[in-house]
Amino acid sequence: MTVSVPPAAPRVAALGRPPVDPERWPDVARLPRASALRTAVARRVLARAFARLPLRTNLGGPPGAVPRPTTGEADRVTPAPPVLTLHDPAAFHRRIGADGLIGFGESYMAGEWDSDDLVGLLTVLATHVDDLVPAPLRRLRGAWVRRRPARDLNTLEGARANIHRHYDLSNDLFARFLDPSMTYSSAVFDTLPATPGAFTAAQHRKIDRLLDLAGVGPGTRLLEIGTGWGELAIRAASRGADVLTVTLSEEQRALALRRIAEAGVEHRVRVELRDYRQVEGRYDAVVSVEMIEAVGAEYWPTYFEALRRLVAPGGAVALQAITMPHERMLHTARTHTWISKYVFPGGLIPSPDALAHESAAAGLTLTHDTGYGAHYAETLRLWRETFVRESAAVEALGFDRVFHRMWELYLAYSEAGFRAHYLDVRQLRLVAAEQAEPAEPADCPGASR
Repeated sequence: MTVSVPPAAPRVAALGRPPVDPERWPDVARLPRASALRTAVARRVLARAFARLPLRTNLGGPPGAVPRPTTGEADRVTPAPPVLTLHDPAAFHRRIGADGLIGFGESYMAGEWDSDDLVGLLTVLATHVDDLVPAPLRRLRGAWVRRRPARDLNTLEGARANIHRHYDLSNDLFARFLDPSMTYSSAVFDTLPATPGAFTAAQHRKIDRLLDLAGVGPGTRLLEIGTGWGELAIRAASRGADVLTVTLSEEQRALALRRIAEAGVEHRVRVELRDYRQVEGRYDAVVSVEMIEAVGAEYWPTYFEALRRLVAPGGAVALQAITMPHERMLHTARTHTWISKYVFPGGLIPSPDALAHESAAAGLTLTHDTGYGAHYAETLRLWRETFVRESAAVEALGFDRVFHRMWELYLAYSEAGFRAHYLDVRQLRLVAAEQAEPAEPADCPGASR
C-alpha cells in the first residue's frame, strides 16, 4: 500500500521491533514532525483521560510482551480492565501529538504499543470517545485534524481507484478469514454469541432476509449494486431471479464468475464491471449490501437518485448499511481518519438521519428498518480470530507484519465500534414514495434499534 509522504523526522529506531519497509509504509517507518508543545499536550491529555477510564497502562517492556499489573482482591471478583502497554511512549505521544487518531493507528502498526485485550481496550475508548479530549481543546479540533484528500473523492475514476485499494488486495487474503460463502458483510445469527460452525448459515440468513425484503422470486429482474464474491447473486438466481450484478473490483468479478459457474446459475447471472451511476434499465428489485459506505457523502444524492431511477414501478430496494450517530458522522465527514487513510479511502458511514433525508429527497420512502449491531460485533470477532490464526498463511501471500497489525487493528476497531454502540448495521426497505405504506420496523433476536 502506498500513501503520501509528509515531511518526516529520521526513521524510527528499531527498539527490537520488526523492521518497517519505508517504501511501502513511509508514515509508519518514520516519526512525524511534531512540536515539543503538541507532544507534551498529547501526553498530558492522554494521561488524564486514561486515569479516568476503566483501563490500565504499562510503560516499557519488549514488543509483544503485555504484562498484566498485579491484581488485587477486587480483580478476582471483577475482571481486570484491559491493559495498554507502551513499548515506546515517546514515539506514541509524538505520533498522536502530530496526527491524532491517525498517529494512534500508525503507532500500533509500528509496534509501539500493544494490549492484552485489543477489542476491550478499543471498546473502552469508543465508549468514552467524547470524554478523551477536554471541552476547551475540542473547540480547537480544526487546528490539528487533517482534511480528507481530494484524491479520495468518489468520482467515476476515484471510486474505481478507492475500491481497488481495498477489494483488489487479494482474493486469497479474504478467503483466509471469511466463511466459505465469501461474504464480507454482517451475518444475522440465529443465537448469540455466535459460533464458527453457524457462520455460513448466518450469512445465508442475512442474504435471504434482504431478498425477501425486495420480493425476489421466480422471474424477478434483480439489480445488485456491489457484487462481492457473488453469494447473493447465486442465492437470488437459485430462487429463479434474473440477476445483473455490478462491481468495480476486477479481482472480485473474476472469482464471482467462477463461483457462479460452479453453482450452475451462470445462465441467470451477469457480472459487469460498472459503476452504479452507469447502470441503465428498470428492475423489479434492487439490492445493495454495505456499499453505501463507499459512496461518499458528496454522492449520496446521486446514489439514491440512481436507486429511484432503476427500480421499476411496484418494485422495492433492499439495503444493508452500517450507521453511526449523526453528530459523529458530521465530524468524520470532514476528517481524514486512520480508516480512510489505510483501509477504506473515500468511505464514510452514514447516519440514520442522513439515510432518511437522502432517500426521501430522491422520492423513496422507508417501509422497513431493522438493526443488527450485536450481530456485526460477532461477525467481526469471528473474522478477526480467524485472521489472527491464519497469520502465517497471510504472510506467505506476501503481506508483511505491518499489514498484519494494520488489518488486525481494523477488525478490532470495527468490532469495538459495534460493542460500544458507536456503530450499528441496519436492513432497510425502500419503495417509490407514491406506493409507500406505513413503515413497520421488525426486530430479530439480538437486534438493535
